[in-house]
Amino acid sequence: MKTPKEIPERVVRLQKLVLQRSKLRIVETKKKNMRPYARKMFDLINEAYADLYGFVQLTDRQIDVYINQYFGFIHPDYVRFIVDGEDNLIAFGIAMPSLSRALQRSRGRLFPFGFIHLLGALKNPKYIDFLLVAVRPDYQARGITAILMNEMTKSALKNGVISAETNPELEINTQVQAIWKPYDARQHKRRRCYIKTIA
Repeated sequence: MKTPKEIPERVVRLQKLVLQRSKLRIVETKKKNMRPYARKMFDLINEAYADLYGFVQLTDRQIDVYINQYFGFIHPDYVRFIVDGEDNLIAFGIAMPSLSRALQRSRGRLFPFGFIHLLGALKNPKYIDFLLVAVRPDYQARGITAILMNEMTKSALKNGVISAETNPELEINTQVQAIWKPYDARQHKRRRCYIKTIA
């Protein structure tokens, strides 16, 4: 999907209204204040994705590994947490600078100069990849995903990002596909599961 040229005023007004009505706030993400939300984030994934076909809950051991492996790479500009009045995580969205073109330019090699392309893509990204979006089930269908997307769009505009790519999604997951409808988006991947009963 392409980054819009500006955020419509009505979207900004709607965001303020939803946050006030539900007594929620957006956490200002910085490297130092992201760690306390790491475990809450994975617990929320287990809760929000529970009904998706093929999803298997993450164990505590897996969560620890993912936190240690990936949280050092996350760019705070592309992470948004929404919490309630008691600081309970009710939604989050994570994107990352895309490394695809940098890896193509470096032909998959870090040395002697491949790492320069990767560093450039991380520091001044032109493209981002959406990794995860999750909303607590009791807050779904309340406009929370629109707030997350609005916040991500602000960061993309500020940093000069041209477009974003999503992960493959099940074609029956209409909730996540509805997020992209207001954007200039093109579907070029489709994920489907076939089930056969073995007698």
